[in-house]
Order: sequence, then C-alpha cells, then structure tokens
Amino acid sequence: MSATEETGTGGARPGRRELAYAVLLCLAGAGLGWPVAVRCWPPGAPRRVLGGLLTLLGLAVAAGGGYGLVGDLGDPVTWQWPALTLLGGLLAAVGGSLTMLRGHRWPAMGARYERRTPRPTGTSGPIGGAGTVEAWEALDRGEDPTVR
Repeated sequence: MSATEETGTGGARPGRRELAYAVLLCLAGAGLGWPVAVRCWPPGAPRRVLGGLLTLLGLAVAAGGGYGLVGDLGDPVTWQWPALTLLGGLLAAVGGSLTMLRGHRWPAMGARYERRTPRPTGTSGPIGGAGTVEAWEALDRGEDPTVR
C-alpha cells in the first residue's frame, strides 16, 4: 500500500479498491449462479438446502441493516439506507424460508423449455413454413427467418 493510500491524501480513499473487488466478486458470483438457477431441479433436497442458505444470507443482510440503524458507525448516515437494507434482508430471508419449507411441492420446469436440436427442413429456406414456432426455431439456430 502506498503512502497516499494509507493517509487518504491524493488518489483513491482507503478501502475503495476493496469495495470494487467485493462488488465485482458478488456480480461474478451472481452471474455464475444465474444459469444454474434457471435449470430444472428435482423437487426434493436441493431446493431445501438452497432455501436454507438464502434464509441465512438474508438474515445476515438484515443483521447488517439493523446494526446500521442502532450502531454508532462514526459517520453521519441517514436512517433510510440501513432501514432498506434491513427490509431487503428480511424479504430475502422470508423468500428463502418459503423455498425451504414449501419448495419441494412446487412444479419443476418441463422439458418443453429446453433447446431442441435443429431438424432438417425439406425446403430451400431456413424455415419450412410461415408458422411462429418455425421462425423462433430458425432464430435459435442463428438463421434469419425473413430470408428465403
């Protein structure tokens, strides 16, 4: 760490780089988790485990917001941001609890939403007919359905 970063004079304030890393890591984690979240899960244990994890994380966020409301942070902060953090954490915890308790009863996503393998068409154009389904399938294959 340089002398300007230690004293806070000159360049960036101390902790700014760590904040940027933390935000980028959270975004990367959410981005990596997104494809898994939309996949078809079995209705049993995985939903319960992930619901429990979401509940714990939501409670941790709510605890941070609650501490921001009652704790002396040394900075003049308004009460709205910690209150919103507390509310957001509680909402996430309730959603995780619902997933943990009732998620095994929820329907799983069907196979009809899975990508189909392209089937050969007997016509010269990218789609065999003028139907909407054929046009969307052509777009999935990377073809322009308007070009014949």
